This record gives sequence, C-alpha cells and structure tokens, in this order.
Amino acid sequence: MSLFDLTGKVAIITGSTRGIGRAIARDMGQVGAKVVISSRSADDTARVTEELKKEGIDAFGMACDVGKKEQIDALVDATKKRWGQIDILVCNAGYSPYRGPLGGMTDEVFDEMVRVNFKSNWWFTNAVFPDMAKRKDGVFIIVTSQSAFIASVVNGLYGALKSADVGLVRQLAAEWGPHNIRINSLAPGLIRTEFSRAAWDNAENLAKREAGIPLRRIGEAEDLSGMAVALASRAGRYITGQTIIIDGGSTIL
Repeated sequence: MSLFDLTGKVAIITGSTRGIGRAIARDMGQVGAKVVISSRSADDTARVTEELKKEGIDAFGMACDVGKKEQIDALVDATKKRWGQIDILVCNAGYSPYRGPLGGMTDEVFDEMVRVNFKSNWWFTNAVFPDMAKRKDGVFIIVTSQSAFIASVVNGLYGALKSADVGLVRQLAAEWGPHNIRINSLAPGLIRTEFSRAAWDNAENLAKREAGIPLRRIGEAEDLSGMAVALASRAGRYITGQTIIIDGGSTIL
C-alpha cells in the first residue's frame, strides 16, 4: 500500500543483525527502503547484509559500536557517501550486562550502560539531524522498552535509561517538529530474541510470563517491525513524540 511505501528512503537501523533490529531492517527493505545494517560485529554485519541482499533488499553493512561516538560519525558519513542522505534512523542497539540491585553495580558498568543505552541515541540523532533539518523531512525511531514503565529489582538501570529515552523522544519531538522531523519510540514487552533469552528459555518461566499477558503469548520480533514501518512511512506522518507500547497488553494488568 502506498501509505506504507518507503521506496528510495535510506534507513539506518542499529543492532540490526538479529532480533528486533533485523526484523525492522527486513520489513523496511521489503517496502522499498535502502537499509544500513550495523552491529558491533563486522562478521555478523556482513552476513546479515548478504542475507537481505539475497531477498532483493538494497542493503549496505558497516560495523558500529554505538558506545563510541567516532564510530557513529563514521557510519553516518559512510551512509551519506554511498546514498547521499539519511531519511530514517532507528536506534535499536541496547546493552544490559548486569542483573541485580543498583547498589551492586560498578561505576564502569554504570557508565557503559548510560553510554550505549542513552547517550548513543543523543549522539546519533544529533549527527543525523542537520541534513534532515535542511530538507525539512526525517524520521527517528528509538526502541525503548516496557521496562521504562515497570520497575525491576534486577534490571533497574536498564529500565531507568529506557525511561530517559522516552523523555528524550518527547523533548526532541518538541524541538525538531518545526523542521518536519518526527521522532517516536517503540516500547516492547517480552519478545522472543537472544537479548531476552533468559526470560523465556525455560518452559516453566515462559508459562508464568504468558499467563500474565492478555494475548497469552510473548512477542516475536515481527510484532514490532510493522509498527516501525508505519511510523517511518506516510501512514505515521502526524505522529510524533509518542511511545507505543507493544506488549500483548501486559502493562494494562
């Protein structure tokens, strides 16, 4: 449908070699976008780029550790050199190496989580914004989490940083709206990805989690990718500053 057509648009998707990021890249590519695949692993980036090309998607891959500003800048520059501009940026990469109370976290881990889960989004959006502002057109999507709205005694900093991302989305939407730039976030609940494997890779735990979800199942990566396409396309042209929770209804209980 023309409402969801992304033909000719250039989309960078971070953390796009697996899970939610890969699903978003694939679905945007299937409706015409040129997609930039990136992750910290050069091998994974190259592999997924080739896989998508075999599906007929125009894809370009480049390794990028979003926790390092110089690598973000290099990816932005390489994309513009290859395709001229960036129309869509999906900040999906995330990092959560510590489980436990906040008081048990080291300063090193704290700083790294802030850098990867929050500061990188500020770096990335600011690197892409100037050219979008000149064209008066652009879309940002930040993948946050249901954790932004539900406290956790074992994953507290991750949730706090996702709450900060929600605030960043609102702030940038207000500042950049006059340039016709839209920015929204997607907040997934429990999704069957490698990132969340510890929460679902056990039949007993999975049954308990699904019993608390109105749709009685955990999500799949594809349950988010369609909404990302909608927000990036003409279908979402009057939506900005919003966080859409995609959780099978679990936060309503």
